[in-house]
Amino acid sequence: MAKKVAVFTGTRAEYGLLYWLLKDIQADTELALQLLVSGMHLSPEFGLTYQQIEQDGFHIDEKIEILLSSDSAVGTAKSMGLGVLGFADALARLKPDVLVILGDRFEALAAAQTAMILRIPVLHLHGGEITEGAYDDAIRHAITKLSYLHATATAEYRQRVIQLGEAPGRVFNVGAIGLDHFKRGSFLSVAELATSLKFPLRQPYAVVTYHPVTLAAEEPEIAFKALLEALDQYPQLQIIITYPNADDGGRRIIPLLEAYASRQPGRVLAIPSLGHARYLSAIKHAAVVIGNSSSGIIEVPAMDVPTVNIGMRQKGRLAAKSVLHCDADTASISNAISIALKREYKSVDEKIHNPYGQGDASRQVIQMLKSLSFNAVKTFHDVKVSE
Repeated sequence: MAKKVAVFTGTRAEYGLLYWLLKDIQADTELALQLLVSGMHLSPEFGLTYQQIEQDGFHIDEKIEILLSSDSAVGTAKSMGLGVLGFADALARLKPDVLVILGDRFEALAAAQTAMILRIPVLHLHGGEITEGAYDDAIRHAITKLSYLHATATAEYRQRVIQLGEAPGRVFNVGAIGLDHFKRGSFLSVAELATSLKFPLRQPYAVVTYHPVTLAAEEPEIAFKALLEALDQYPQLQIIITYPNADDGGRRIIPLLEAYASRQPGRVLAIPSLGHARYLSAIKHAAVVIGNSSSGIIEVPAMDVPTVNIGMRQKGRLAAKSVLHCDADTASISNAISIALKREYKSVDEKIHNPYGQGDASRQVIQMLKSLSFNAVKTFHDVKVSE
């Protein structure tokens, strides 16, 4: 009998990273894929991206509505409560042998805590990472403690998961799963991308995504306006700018980016979601990727494209030399864009080293799923510290 593998996704970015793992589970006769979709995927405000999942050939087993039309911390907390209610019913119906969760979103935490209570083992991807500027940091570590198996993106992150008390035999460094796209995916040309977007795209252009910072003192509107002012200093750059995520403060950014695009219709394209295929194609041909998403840290360097990483949101992540960190003010952002466009961060022939693996994570995760032997009693692993 095939092992039932439930996979949770709540955002466009997370789904894009999981794409090849979903395909590999779907194709494996020893595994049966169950797909739980929630959060931003089901929101018209954020592009109804569950439709892209279905277009990619996946059957959605459960749609869990949790997202309130709110832009506050209270709204986020209430969404988590709705998530626990919905995931309890969904997981009780599906009865999976294991639940796969990626990352650090509040929706994922609701799914993980529900699975733990129902004694469903969780395989967690991308644990052990640090992002000091967002509450995602604490959520990520909480999911680690609720999980049974761990697939980390670097050896350093593996060690941190072990430091959190997880037994080394259940923690594996597989690399970043999103890098599988670069070995197995196909990409649109600039002309094909322009046709798909219905936008007269030319080069050079920048891909911009800015998410609210939920812990540090970085007001979303102020930081985003500083970003737009910096972009105005590079009129030669076309801009593809995507919506922020559904964290508190994100909805306040959307009118700003829409107004910015409407003032410059030939230069700026604002879009709720590119979808993973168009997004990867867009960053592949971009002159620079600008914002504060984890993609700019983890996936973009694999394309030999520079990243301007703004502010505190990703503070603490390992990063390649092509990731240029800057403060969330106009002068700092503008200076980083200048360095990125001139490629001043590296010598002419230097190959940028990306610390996040070689693009074969999905195969390793499949083996972890097949070999899973679950014991609900999880022993805490003490790390001996020399004094």
